Amino acid sequence: MKKLLSLTLALAMSLSLAACGGGNTSTPAASKPAGSSTPAASTPSTPAAAVTINVGYENAVTEPAAQACEKWKALVAEKSNGTINLELFPNSTLGKKNDLIDQMLMGENVITVADGAFLAEYGVKDFGFFYSPYAFDSWDELWKVLDSDWYSDLCDQLAATGGIRVLSSNWIYGARDILSIKPIHTPADLAGLKLRVSSNDLSITSFTDLGATSVGMDMGDVYQAMSGGTIDAVENPISSLYNRSFHEVAKYLCKNEHILATSMWICGESFFSTLTPEQQQILMECADEAGLMNNDLYDEITATAEQGMKDAGVTIYELTDADKQAWMTP
Repeated sequence: MKKLLSLTLALAMSLSLAACGGGNTSTPAASKPAGSSTPAASTPSTPAAAVTINVGYENAVTEPAAQACEKWKALVAEKSNGTINLELFPNSTLGKKNDLIDQMLMGENVITVADGAFLAEYGVKDFGFFYSPYAFDSWDELWKVLDSDWYSDLCDQLAATGGIRVLSSNWIYGARDILSIKPIHTPADLAGLKLRVSSNDLSITSFTDLGATSVGMDMGDVYQAMSGGTIDAVENPISSLYNRSFHEVAKYLCKNEHILATSMWICGESFFSTLTPEQQQILMECADEAGLMNNDLYDEITATAEQGMKDAGVTIYELTDADKQAWMTP
């Protein structure tokens, strides 16, 4: 955690960005892809051939991201005149994230969703900034960074060195909390706790440093693992936790909001380069437009999920100022 906070401070200084005020979840306009950089078209393209792209993600169909993916699919079909068809695979039905990334690196026609912790493992370590606990005080601060030249350059580096093209980054995934079989208030309560985290080095290391026994695991495996005692806790936004019914097997939520997480939709650069410039632009701009729908749903669905947890007997702990300080500087 301390290493991550050091990274946050160093990157924040290099960005030289003034912090925005406010704490709302407003997002940049969809007039240009937020948090991505579209390669420039060099010559007029030939007529586009029809292409089908498989879109795989962990989200349940009731989550905002899955609903917005339906919007993305419809927008792309309309604006491409049917030359791009997105086949949607929610609930990890296309495969686990790491497997899908391996497929796209081999040139397969696959899109999936990732975050900074995953992308940091593909040659551009500065993506880890977006998984640094308490890196941002508000969503507005996060949007400012995603709209910066610094972030656009990161995306270009990832395409050039990691073979991954970032299509869109303006989808709110949510403020990540911890749902557990026992009460958690401060990092000291994580000692010996078997905590499910994303299957990447940064996620595993950050919570191991706090004293938890970090277990990298796909979200599709969490319910059975928690009900069987393989793990004791899981960290994710409230809406994701609730829509997967994890509250049935764990009754304590620590609302520490340790990361303000966005979803970064990605595909392989080798596949992306087979699309015409027009198709590339349509795919990215429609992703951003669908992201705005996702974000419009976020507050309402989060409130519904929190009330649903309370109704199901989950104890929700709101951090005191002292507790938050303990999480920020353990």
